[in-house]
Amino acid sequence: MTIQPKPSANSSAEIVRKQKQYLWPAITNYYQQPLVADRGEMQYVWDLEGRRYLDFFGGILTVSVGHCNPKITSKIKAQVDRLQHTSTLYPNEQIVALAEKIAQITPGKLDKSFFTNSGTEANEAAILVARMATGRFDVVALRHGYSGGSSLAKAVTGQAPWRKAAVVSVGVSHAVNPYCYRCPLHMSYPNCGVACANDVENLIQTGTSGSIAAFIAEPIQGVGGFITPPPEYFKIVFKIVKEYGGLFIADEVQTAWGRTGKKWFGIEQWEVTPDVITSAKGLANGVPVGLTVTTPEIANAFQGLTISTFGGNPVTSVAARATIELIEEENLLENAHMVGTYFREKLDTLKEKHPLIGDVRGMGLMQGLELVKDRQTKEPAAGETAQLMERARENGLLIGKGGLYGNVIRLAPMLNISKADVDEAVRLLDKSFSEVRS
Repeated sequence: MTIQPKPSANSSAEIVRKQKQYLWPAITNYYQQPLVADRGEMQYVWDLEGRRYLDFFGGILTVSVGHCNPKITSKIKAQVDRLQHTSTLYPNEQIVALAEKIAQITPGKLDKSFFTNSGTEANEAAILVARMATGRFDVVALRHGYSGGSSLAKAVTGQAPWRKAAVVSVGVSHAVNPYCYRCPLHMSYPNCGVACANDVENLIQTGTSGSIAAFIAEPIQGVGGFITPPPEYFKIVFKIVKEYGGLFIADEVQTAWGRTGKKWFGIEQWEVTPDVITSAKGLANGVPVGLTVTTPEIANAFQGLTISTFGGNPVTSVAARATIELIEEENLLENAHMVGTYFREKLDTLKEKHPLIGDVRGMGLMQGLELVKDRQTKEPAAGETAQLMERARENGLLIGKGGLYGNVIRLAPMLNISKADVDEAVRLLDKSFSEVRS
């Protein structure tokens, strides 16, 4: 039985007013009138006024198995009453149990974990240990990628809007992106021979010292607009990275934990075993967490001392392990594949109906729609995308937005949704598209 929370004494307008008064203005909100969330239950969210929304974005791919899923929250509540915090200065049963569980499901020999609070910290730790392990400094990343909000993470990020504040970081270079819909080399797949992958070698030869510490990439770029590389891409790049002495870092902040279907980690879809995996978001179903997992040899190369005050917190560790176990118990890797395939078919049909949709891409329950004013010119339809966001919200559907041009709809529902949820989401999307005006 669902227990209804007490009504809030505040209105949405009052909360938004206070946010503007007390929080940094740089904090981005969706919608002309920001949605003030009050409570959530599995695939649904309610605002302060009691209106229900079907959530197909999950707090930026973070609520992986449902809002306030009782199978997760019950274990969190029990741990809060037992032991809430220790820091990494003291081992605890929960952090060890989580690390052991992760070692059981990661590919290859990736069985040494370091826990932090966010994807930003996870990526920083990965680059740091890669530089220590290789004795090299140069890092290759991809254009359109997003790695976080710190100074180093901004330097690795490949989008101007997320690189503000005069980023200063030497040793980071960006290769062209495998963005087939807008190929930077003006070629067409598959006749291109995946030429974009070879740019990684050219970049190493001309834009670095000739040897690198690491290559870092998201298997499917999240903020970039769910840009999905062709199936050959990462195998080619992996071979190049190894030839030049680097480690391969898979940034799985958004693609891990079954999101892409059938596999635990997105990079496994490209049949590549990385040297380091970073993750966050969906690992703990909304509890703040960051993970950097690598091989014993690489982990042993870390120099000096380090701690993580909140990393591997007992409550966080319990939440993360419970999330992984629930994904196993409910066979959600297969559900993400099965329902994701069904979702993709529905979105392809939606594309046939609405000329505004220029491209449908993604994998599993990570699907993107790139909106364009004209399919021939591919002019980005940023204004129409903003309209669609507003109309979808008004119709009771929460979706995300991304892409360098702000014209990509990001769809990433919980891993345990059903085909009926997809049908409802597509119905609401269809209605919303029909209400967009050019």
